[in-house]
Amino acid sequence: MTDSVYVNNFERYLEDAKHVSKNTLLSYVRDINQFDKFIKRERLPGFSAINQKQAEAYIFWLKKNGKSVSTISRSIASLRCFYRYLYTIGVTKENPIDNIMPDKQQKRLPQILSGAEVERLLEQPECKDAKGYRDKAMLELLYATGIRVSELIELREKDINLDVGVIRCESKGKERFIPMYPVAIRALNDYLTHARPQMIADPNESVVFVNVNGEKMSRQGFWKIIKYYQEKAHIEKDITPHTLRHSFAAHLLENGADLRSIQEMLGHADISSTQIYAQLVKNKLKDVYNRAHPRA
Repeated sequence: MTDSVYVNNFERYLEDAKHVSKNTLLSYVRDINQFDKFIKRERLPGFSAINQKQAEAYIFWLKKNGKSVSTISRSIASLRCFYRYLYTIGVTKENPIDNIMPDKQQKRLPQILSGAEVERLLEQPECKDAKGYRDKAMLELLYATGIRVSELIELREKDINLDVGVIRCESKGKERFIPMYPVAIRALNDYLTHARPQMIADPNESVVFVNVNGEKMSRQGFWKIIKYYQEKAHIEKDITPHTLRHSFAAHLLENGADLRSIQEMLGHADISSTQIYAQLVKNKLKDVYNRAHPRA
């Protein structure tokens, strides 16, 4: 059986047996085809006869050609999966990738907005029509509570208590209650009162935020909304749907909130996930010190 047949069979295996996503499938096949080109160029034996030393030579070649740590890690994962498949069907007696470990990727600190940038972003939606009321409520709610975008678009009417000023979120079987500041409460109330009844396609729809067709908002739909207001606010930072969540946590910490409280509001299972915001604040303080101290 030829190497190209192995790749084709592996592709069908991923699709039919593993049910991987289309993007994962394309990535795996692309990585394996690139390894195949390297094998042919270096005149190495086919897939079935490659040893660990030859596989390591390929990883070194990727590094030498400027591939990022994340790209190399993904390539190793793709080849490891491919060789486990070849081992399972009896083509190889060992996996030459099993003992090759990717370099540790340096964890990038999340992008956050300054207080002034947040204000500019939140000022952009104009409450002149239903869409403006909706967008204002979504942005205010994200910054007020730090909830995930997935939690925002899954939010139901029963999860909101405007009288008390809290929302309820459930993630991985755990529920949490998060307070809102008055402007967010007002924006949410205005949307629910004046805009949502006009927007929903089905009177029985329970999700709070809907698109212009009156159906549940998608992640992609919200991505477009936040990108639109980023440009309108002339914010040069690359804002993602998670940016307001990160900014919420960092700004609370800057203003004296403790990590445990922030962890609870964010819904982090482990406080180590929350500690990244302490690093952000520490870096900011260093920048301020270096700019302001006369001997820095």
